[in-house]
Amino acid sequence: MRSIIFKLLWISAIVLWAFSGAFAQRSDAKVAASGQILAGEVLKYDAKINKILRGISIAELTLSALGTPNSTDLVVKAEAVSKGTLLKIFRYSFLQQYESTMDAGFRVIKTAKHDVQKDRIRESEANFDYRRRMVTFVETDPKNASRAPRRIASEIGDQMLDMVSAIYFIRLQPLAVGKRFDLSISDSGLVYKIPVNVTGREMQKTIHGTIWCYRVEPDIFGSGRLIEQKGKMVIWFADDTRHTPVRSQIDTEVGKIDIKLKSARPVK
Repeated sequence: MRSIIFKLLWISAIVLWAFSGAFAQRSDAKVAASGQILAGEVLKYDAKINKILRGISIAELTLSALGTPNSTDLVVKAEAVSKGTLLKIFRYSFLQQYESTMDAGFRVIKTAKHDVQKDRIRESEANFDYRRRMVTFVETDPKNASRAPRRIASEIGDQMLDMVSAIYFIRLQPLAVGKRFDLSISDSGLVYKIPVNVTGREMQKTIHGTIWCYRVEPDIFGSGRLIEQKGKMVIWFADDTRHTPVRSQIDTEVGKIDIKLKSARPVK
């Protein structure tokens, strides 16, 4: 159960940040310029689970965008860390740090991950070679030098995202009710097609007051998906030019997880 909760938290956090608009292409120059404008933004979320107790807080999620002074690349850092209730009830802790580097067209170039679950630690890096149309993933155990690295290589297309680079690529696109699209996302060397539906426009209570939001439903559950079990995810994004994701609700076999935006540092 604990490993399922951890994966749901992390996947829901990333997808919350990622699927914030409709998939429509812009020119590389416009996308790169918009990405650099977003540099400096920091979003923080609180995650709660409803199962045995009602609304217990179990994790904090943070997303930070960093510009690069000498190029049009954008580096995005994401972090998920367990909080007090999860530690007390399940005696379980985790920390996952995710760093994604994307180019001017918002294609992912490199993904670096630091994954800690209790005493288990893993370091990994995925490099994307668009000339060879290949992603190469290598995972190591820093606590066990004798353990052979885990290696995975998969074929990729011309426009690949990881679970973090999808954030800004999608946030910068137009958003409209009725939009349906697929994303090509690579995680841990594997490639997934994620169907996404923009299903409505609803009012939500947020840190900015009660505002209109778009309701988005990414299909991440099921055979061959990011999470191979029954479940459903709904995400709400502010109906404004920034499409800030303000809330996510995930129904699963282990309970309902609710993630809400608790602070947002605006871009300077």
